[in-house]
Amino acid sequence: MQASQTLTESEPVVKDWLMKRNCSVSPRQFVCFYLSLALFSLAIATPLFLNGAWLVLPFTGVELMVVAVAFVIYARHAVDYERIRLYRNRLLIEQMNAEVLTQFEFNPRWVRVEAGATPREPLTIVSRGQSVKIGLHLAQHRRRQFAAELQASLRRLA
Repeated sequence: MQASQTLTESEPVVKDWLMKRNCSVSPRQFVCFYLSLALFSLAIATPLFLNGAWLVLPFTGVELMVVAVAFVIYARHAVDYERIRLYRNRLLIEQMNAEVLTQFEFNPRWVRVEAGATPREPLTIVSRGQSVKIGLHLAQHRRRQFAAELQASLRRLA
């Protein structure tokens, strides 16, 4: 593993694309928002509980738990990305999905870029029987533009 990392660092990158999710809130802002939501819900539920509406507090707890689970699921995917690096003799695709890194390596001279049948479908890299979906984090209107740019870069290497 160490030898391949050294090779990657010394080998010049011809083109590098990084596609990430659009996250408009930092992790700190996210936690502050959840805490303010929890405090607001508890500020309403506590007086009702003290006045005899005891079922309000358990339902508030369930509500906050469901929102917390949804936030955790969102946070796991907030740092997802796709990096495509084109070297002279290889095309390296890194996909981070829910903290799991997957890498694919292709010979750039054998790669074919296929657009999806509809704008909603991602692009596909096809080479020697293996295919990888890419462009998952790109806006629909940018996928064809990216495909054209990638194909032009691949043609320059051939």
